[in-house]
Amino acid sequence: MIYTQIDKNTHKTFLLMSVFFVFLIGLGWLFSHIFNNYWILIIAVIFSFLLNVFSYWYSDKIVLSITKSKPIEKKDNPELYRIVENLCITAGLPMPKIYIMESNQPNAFATGRDKYHSAVVVTSGLLKKLDRPELEGVIAHELSHIGNRDILLSTVITVMVGTIVLASDLFLRLSPFAGDDDSDRNNILFLVFGIIAAILAPLAATLLQLAISRKREFLADASGALLTRYPEGLARALEKISSDPSPMRQAGNSTAHLFIASPFKGKQRKSWFTKLFMTHPPVEERIKALRNMDI
Repeated sequence: MIYTQIDKNTHKTFLLMSVFFVFLIGLGWLFSHIFNNYWILIIAVIFSFLLNVFSYWYSDKIVLSITKSKPIEKKDNPELYRIVENLCITAGLPMPKIYIMESNQPNAFATGRDKYHSAVVVTSGLLKKLDRPELEGVIAHELSHIGNRDILLSTVITVMVGTIVLASDLFLRLSPFAGDDDSDRNNILFLVFGIIAAILAPLAATLLQLAISRKREFLADASGALLTRYPEGLARALEKISSDPSPMRQAGNSTAHLFIASPFKGKQRKSWFTKLFMTHPPVEERIKALRNMDI
């Protein structure tokens, strides 16, 4: 199952990049008709190509910058380094770079384009509030994301979702100035359709983001538990992380899916509609699955 999921993640990544390429060109075509300017389409084609290339090579750097994560060396936190090193040896993975994000909320995520270019980020709150078995469980979960090739897919999504939201916002700001004569740019149908597309685009991007992130969390939980041979450590860690009320200023809608648990705190209803828009599976379900594992 794990190897099947790894292949699926690879295919999903390049399928997503292809769909995104076509989507941006489609937006460019729509905008060029509304504003009667074919240069918009040309720019959209060039931009979509460059963004796909940029997303593949540099999306992890963007994520690390957004979250204000700082790299550390072994001398800065020897215990954390030993935990990561030991688990990497067990998993057969190269050592990732380690970053710390200053936040009192306990949380963590992994990013990068492959196992040779990866990073594990933990918050300062995670290091303060978890004991060693719990910390090992969290690190094992994040290393599983690296081993399962989740990181490129989830990191690229961050850049693409942010771009769609920005493009939609730009169009909504410009739409009142779509034209002042009887040319094609004043075509009411095009204008209405463009506004609707600009409103729905972020919603479509969010649904795509959520659909991809849910199943991979269960798989990383299971893979991480197999790595430590102690599912209870990760289960206890998830309990502490989910119950901690500390907010996280660095978290946003485009990065929430990266973390081991949702960085947004507060009461969440558990209706089916609410679950549809949650970036992570309910923690209770994840903890139950971990405690039902037979290792």
